[in-house]
Amino acid sequence: MLKFPKLFSTLLASLLFSMAFAQSHKERVVTYISQYANLAINEMLRTGVPASITLAQGIHETSGGQSDLAANGKNHFGIKCNSQWTGETMSHDDDSKGECFRKYASVEDSYKDHSEFLKRPHYAFLFKLDPTDFEGWAKGLKKAGYATNPVYAEKLIKIIVDNNLQQYTLLAMEQQQSKESMSLALANNEEKKDNLKTAVSKLREVLTDAKLAVRQGLTEKTPSLKKESYPVNSIFNINEAKVILAPGGTSLFAVAANYNVSYKKLLDFNDLEVTEILSKDQLIFLQKKSKRGAKDFHVIEADEDLHDVAQKEGVQLSSVLEFNHLQKGMIPAIGEKIYLKSPAPALPKLATANVRNRSISMK
Repeated sequence: MLKFPKLFSTLLASLLFSMAFAQSHKERVVTYISQYANLAINEMLRTGVPASITLAQGIHETSGGQSDLAANGKNHFGIKCNSQWTGETMSHDDDSKGECFRKYASVEDSYKDHSEFLKRPHYAFLFKLDPTDFEGWAKGLKKAGYATNPVYAEKLIKIIVDNNLQQYTLLAMEQQQSKESMSLALANNEEKKDNLKTAVSKLREVLTDAKLAVRQGLTEKTPSLKKESYPVNSIFNINEAKVILAPGGTSLFAVAANYNVSYKKLLDFNDLEVTEILSKDQLIFLQKKSKRGAKDFHVIEADEDLHDVAQKEGVQLSSVLEFNHLQKGMIPAIGEKIYLKSPAPALPKLATANVRNRSISMK
């Protein structure tokens, strides 16, 4: 009869050990991500290798930074020596005993070499994939023979999903977009050297406001939609087109990734110029809007422009302009009817200069 308590104690001890090990591994992974996420982002900006894939490989190959290769050789990706390698080496048991592995002076060198390793022609097909397609990248690495483990791809995918590593790929994409926007702004103002300093200063203010909006989840400078009028955190329909209510500070890249719609199509569906971060609460359509509205007309309210009308009624902005004999930039006066199904009998009254200026300043 005394065997049962002993057996129970053994099983309990084993269970507690397993739980402690799992917790310890999770803590190591969290620490690893906090230490090396910036390296992965920088390498994505430099070479195009998705940050989520780089981090997932590093976590897997080093067991959260604890492997012998990582500790003694700063090798975070299990890259072996080959005939072209002229750097330091170390011996390590892998598929065979005492295999030759690359040794680095720093973890940063290991990350850079990993990117260069994947830039070889053998892996060129991977760079044709969308950087957010981490499943395609994981399966492609296994197909190209990066690792011999038959479930290597599945392991990488699980690590990415469990630790939300996709956010680092999206962050790198946002940083790249910001750099391109800055470069374009500088190029466009090159001929106006007297105004260059002012233009750069304003651009920096925009980027700073965008970062604050991401942290705060709102921007106080612009009015918000009445959230109670629309479902929150879910897809709904306006004029038979799928739409969401996106809070100010939301990244359009994140919306594109979350709803499997390309960034370019989001801009087209919503009549938007190149936009990185939403400055205010905004209706974002996930499919093309109709050319005609569900009702005959819309009455202009305070602080409302034609783009707001097009979004609220689920009608293409070009149709709104055409039906009402208007051009971009024109702002109808409060109380004017904006026709949504057929041409208006006359041009609506336009807002005064003061109202137009106030509306423009709020964009």
